[in-house]
Amino acid sequence: MSTPARLPDAASLETVLAGLAPASADADLIPALAAAFPGFVFGLAPIDDDYWRDTRSVLQPDGTRLGELRPWMTAEIAKVGGDIKAVWLRLKETDLQITEWRGSSGFVSAPTGPGAADYIQIALGREIEWRAGPIVNPDYRPWGESELLDPSWPRADQLPDSDRLAGPLYRLLGRAGGAVIHVRSFLDRCGRIERDKREAKRPEMERRVIREVGPDGTRETPFLEAVPGWFDYVPREIRFFQDWEDSSASAQRVFAHWALDIRDYTHKGERDIGFIPRPLKPPKERLLMTPKVSVHLLMDRIEAMDREIELPFGWFFLITHGHWVDPDVGRTIAQGLKAQRVRLPDRDASVLLRWADRTYGF
Repeated sequence: MSTPARLPDAASLETVLAGLAPASADADLIPALAAAFPGFVFGLAPIDDDYWRDTRSVLQPDGTRLGELRPWMTAEIAKVGGDIKAVWLRLKETDLQITEWRGSSGFVSAPTGPGAADYIQIALGREIEWRAGPIVNPDYRPWGESELLDPSWPRADQLPDSDRLAGPLYRLLGRAGGAVIHVRSFLDRCGRIERDKREAKRPEMERRVIREVGPDGTRETPFLEAVPGWFDYVPREIRFFQDWEDSSASAQRVFAHWALDIRDYTHKGERDIGFIPRPLKPPKERLLMTPKVSVHLLMDRIEAMDREIELPFGWFFLITHGHWVDPDVGRTIAQGLKAQRVRLPDRDASVLLRWADRTYGF
């Protein structure tokens, strides 16, 4: 598959999303993207990741909007010289309400080639505006301004559909620079930035020594002699995709099973770039290492997990995620492979042993 001529960009995507009518946005999203970017086969993977926007409005019972909550409430507080109790006592007797935008995340992906990393990913939010409740909690006196400007008490309630005001609307999620990425290009950037960081430290590392105190005195070993591969470090993000391509999982696409929570920003002059992988089909139960469990029982359990998530060698990538499968499960199976007590397909065994020799995780 050759890469289509026009890769989606943030500005063009925002135009497409803005053109979706709320009444049919869910059904129209993928067709609208396909029409705007010919040559791509898009798919949407929703994520169970609810969030709230900090944009709220003040609403009268007839639906008239008085303005955004923060500036409106700030003015109300100023009218009484900052007397929070007075504002609360007055507002709790009114019929004013607040609105709230509630969203859930989703990832749109489309392949650009045959390789594991040959695809684009678009991070989206699906958002609905709701009538959230009275403008203040009538049963609880606020003790500070922030409780009026940023109320959190309505969020525990499941709202009825009759309180829906607008949406669903789709928008790009910022995600620290990762709303729209071409994954292979992103991995190339990860590798280049890591190499540049380490190369910049070459003079320092060439001077560094490791001091060991023993019965014969102090011994000094140059750091680069003790750690000869320090400049050849491969970021975990790249290893994740290398392991996918080298294993039985490569029969399926990464984006069919994982979403990438991207970060790419600069803080105090230091570039931070990478991702946290998020499983789209997590297993029902975690696989934890327990005392005296046999390696043969672990093999039965990982095979059952692969069947459940419908991905060969899928259990391994859940290990790298760090939550669903205990890394000690992988270490134990790797030891069983070395002792020839268990078997895996050759390519999967090579990946697992490589990981066990130099583990990584997210």
